Amino acid sequence: MTAPPDDCLARNEWICGEYLSTRRQILLDAVVQHLQLTSLSVLIALVVAVPLAVLARRWGWAAGPVLALTTVLYTIPSLAMFSLLLPVYGLSASLVVAGLVLYSLTLLVRNILAGLRAVPEDTRQAARGMGYGPVRLLLTVELPLALPAAMAGLRIATVSAVSLVTIGAIVGFGGLGNLIYTGMNTYFKAQVLTASVLCVVIAVAADLLLLGVQRVLTPWERATRAVRP
Repeated sequence: MTAPPDDCLARNEWICGEYLSTRRQILLDAVVQHLQLTSLSVLIALVVAVPLAVLARRWGWAAGPVLALTTVLYTIPSLAMFSLLLPVYGLSASLVVAGLVLYSLTLLVRNILAGLRAVPEDTRQAARGMGYGPVRLLLTVELPLALPAAMAGLRIATVSAVSLVTIGAIVGFGGLGNLIYTGMNTYFKAQVLTASVLCVVIAVAADLLLLGVQRVLTPWERATRAVRP
């Protein structure tokens, strides 16, 4: 009887320390690409979403079309979205980033707009009475008070982007998704499991990081919870 292979790679086991030690650089490169695609996509989406939400709040008639458009974009399946963007961006990382930006807009615009709408009108009137102009009112009163809702949307959009980046493997720019895709094609168990676990770790770490940022930026929320009976 032939003796079983000595190492877990040869036995193709799900949990394999040998895989981690021999593929360290490959894993690191995939993680870096995953983080780059995610952070760039969410950042661009945030830069676009804030003005859209502000305009929708100032011009009530614009809220319906803006929310409708971003909702329709979110309902497009990821493969179809990438296919529609392919003639513009080709097989590139920009294709993945553009798709993720469009998906993130729905979550960000809706939550930022909800936060702006939740600002009490009495607070706005008091600020105007103190001589606040539209820009100063927005930057120092409305946006800070809208932060809890906006950060909630940012957290959801970021975690969603971490997941959707893996779909970019179909064009070769999927971060850890590349390893999951090739691992599934070759039934490489350790690679599939390791890359999947790292995706979960990135999502959880990003959510906790943004939660910490939210608490730092909104100290009055902690004070409000502290005085509640």
